Amino acid sequence: MRRVRYVLYKETLLDFREHLWTFLGAFTGIGLIGFLQSKFLDSADNIFLIGSFGASSVLIYGIINSPLAQPRNLVGGHVICALVGVTIHKLVPNELWLAAALSVALSIVLMQITKTLHPPGGATALIANIGTQRIKDLGYLYVLSPVLSGVLILLLVALLFNNMTAHRKYPHRPIWHIRRRRHAH
Repeated sequence: MRRVRYVLYKETLLDFREHLWTFLGAFTGIGLIGFLQSKFLDSADNIFLIGSFGASSVLIYGIINSPLAQPRNLVGGHVICALVGVTIHKLVPNELWLAAALSVALSIVLMQITKTLHPPGGATALIANIGTQRIKDLGYLYVLSPVLSGVLILLLVALLFNNMTAHRKYPHRPIWHIRRRRHAH
């Protein structure tokens, strides 16, 4: 019984430093994208800050050791899903239910195949089909901006804020992991 209470206690402890770094990273990442949008785009355009970035922020600032939060998944997942979403919208422009379902389902499978699974990517694919006309009019430019540009901002902020203290390390594994060959003797 004592062990159960300890485990439950330990699991519910608040780590204010961890919460502070999570807050600062998420605030800065989303804030920077929003600031750039407000300074360089008409407020009616509202295309630089997309909803899936909020979900990505939960992963890359809140649960930084998750495989789904790693840079390869963040960037690859969003880019693949944006490409799929735009392509499906071009192929099936007048059947929203079909385009939405195909975009999300194909995106998930392609992320699985490429080992870039990032759940917010599904929303990125969906936004290409259900977003405003302004988003749809971007066509494949949607992949570059807002998706890739926004994701790179989130990633740079994550690399900075998640490595400012010794108790946080992001990415979980080095980005440029070079495998050494073992030489047969």
